[in-house]
Amino acid sequence: AMRSKPGETFGDAVKRLGVKFVLFSWTDLFGVMRSKMVPASAAAQVAEAGAGFAGFAANLDLQPSDPDVLATPDVSSLVVVPWNREVGWVACDLSMGGKPLVQSPRDALKRAQTALKEKSGLTIKTGVELEFHLLSAEDTSKMADGHDTAPKPCYNVEPLMRQYDFISELLGYMEELGWEPYQADHEDSIGQFEINWTYDDALITADRQMFYKWMVRELAQKRGMTATFMPKPFTHLTGNSCHMHLSLWDANDKCVMEGPGHLGLSETALNFCGGMLDHAPAYCAVSNPTINSYKRINAVPTISGSSWSPNTVSWTGNNRSHMIRVPDAPRFEVRLPDSATNAYLMPAIITTAGLDGLLKKMDPGPPMLFNMYTADAEVRKSCKMLPLNLLDALREFEKDKVLAEGIGPQLATAYFNLKMNQWNDYSRAMSRWEIENTLDA
Repeated sequence: AMRSKPGETFGDAVKRLGVKFVLFSWTDLFGVMRSKMVPASAAAQVAEAGAGFAGFAANLDLQPSDPDVLATPDVSSLVVVPWNREVGWVACDLSMGGKPLVQSPRDALKRAQTALKEKSGLTIKTGVELEFHLLSAEDTSKMADGHDTAPKPCYNVEPLMRQYDFISELLGYMEELGWEPYQADHEDSIGQFEINWTYDDALITADRQMFYKWMVRELAQKRGMTATFMPKPFTHLTGNSCHMHLSLWDANDKCVMEGPGHLGLSETALNFCGGMLDHAPAYCAVSNPTINSYKRINAVPTISGSSWSPNTVSWTGNNRSHMIRVPDAPRFEVRLPDSATNAYLMPAIITTAGLDGLLKKMDPGPPMLFNMYTADAEVRKSCKMLPLNLLDALREFEKDKVLAEGIGPQLATAYFNLKMNQWNDYSRAMSRWEIENTLDA
């Protein structure tokens, strides 16, 4: 038994799972997991009252004068931590002053799901593919595996098997947790890996995404390695993406993606795609949330021959050179987000964009079936380009009132303020490049 059962109370679940402590966890606007460790003997009582946090201490754009942020566990997310079975982990919802905290990313995703259901009768299911690099803990400029040096290392069996202990432990834990993992591979950069698990309701996937990143880091550390989800840790190597696969389902849990339109898609699917394309420059600030993110999506080809990341706002069939890909199965793969993205805000804002497309019947136009990387300048000019840096993305984000309304105007303002502070901080930092290129000015 590794997780709570449907209908179980929090107190009963904690008792049955036999853990000594429970981590009451939640995620801030920068995607940082915050937790308090609560003894099992007090878990039910603390769950009832809410575990108290000083919101100013996390990235929520709150003040020291604000009252406590209270974290209330969602019992359906309770699991045993597989590498330390005395400990349980649960995702929490946040409130302040008796009301849900609007700056909570998890709350934003739940609101986006509710809006989608109320306005279109649909639910969204997502699956994420998070890439990461395994670096040497002593020197993070080097890979953990010094023998992993091939120029085109994707799917190579030797570097995969050299990390067998790490990968098999991860897969084993994911199976125990009921995630149904189905493949693990060595990715396109040296030292880079990806493990896929089965798609589910967007909130379930988001909770698992947070837990997964923590688990990967912990298990890597245990083996003297550092795992990084940084979007572009090395300029000459492929970056870490978080491709999100999504599909829309009706009240009877029937997928509504198939139809007579382009690539065998329904009008519903096409309109949703239209919304995702229309709002892409603005939600880029969330799907690609760091200064470093823009070195991935506007990259020149890497040593392997391709950056595998988009640079235009475009959609296609089974072709990996555009922002939205429709694989052979009727679903969308959004290739824009990177592994630094916020597990809750990213699906929340993309759902909001897609819903706007549904409501306004947005036409995505015909799919572009050519290779965008080798297309000539004229063709590329006809496409909307993605932002070139975080500042451009934030300016687009600030202008988009539909997205702000969907994720909550207060959350949108808080996110914008915190990210602008980060941009300004970065802009004031002196780089080696500036010295080398401006000393003789």
